[in-house]
Amino acid sequence: MRFSREELASANGRTLADVIAPDLAVLFCGINPGLLSAASGFHFARPGNRFWPALHRAGFTPRQLAPSDQEELLDLGFGITNVVDRATAGAAELRAEEYRTGGQALRAKVREYRPRWLAVVGIGAYRVAFDAPKAVMGRQEAVLGETGVWVLPNPSGLNALWTTPRLIDAFRAFRLVTGVPDASCAPLSDNDAS
Repeated sequence: MRFSREELASANGRTLADVIAPDLAVLFCGINPGLLSAASGFHFARPGNRFWPALHRAGFTPRQLAPSDQEELLDLGFGITNVVDRATAGAAELRAEEYRTGGQALRAKVREYRPRWLAVVGIGAYRVAFDAPKAVMGRQEAVLGETGVWVLPNPSGLNALWTTPRLIDAFRAFRLVTGVPDASCAPLSDNDAS
């Protein structure tokens, strides 16, 4: 996916459709769409973002999905949404009020779709959106109805604090808590083997 500077700039402020269905095992929640995601229509589309590799290497998916494969997540019991719908060049452009409003919308979405787990990828976004300034990574005390809440590290390549191995370990630890079987060990179908 290659977009001109003008095409990316025109994606500023756009929204990105959720990948969502009722009763998912996990609804993954990003901070907000980046410009490349908004321009392409695919979540976590920036090449340096480690969401898709971490998801696979932690055992959530049988192969590493590309952003354009995002709808395949639904068949595996997973979905994607964002705390803030508005696309920006970086999360630093978001205002605290947008996080709070997004947190309210996210709560309503969880009530409607009833995933077993909500996994927010970004501690800063979670702290503001859920008014939990002392929250730490991992399982949260707060639950949303019957939905457990977990905070994972932000998979952005700009998040140097979390190396790729540490990020994968965090995703794997979460998968183990959810009871989701290790899909990375699933046998390949004839289509995957070629």
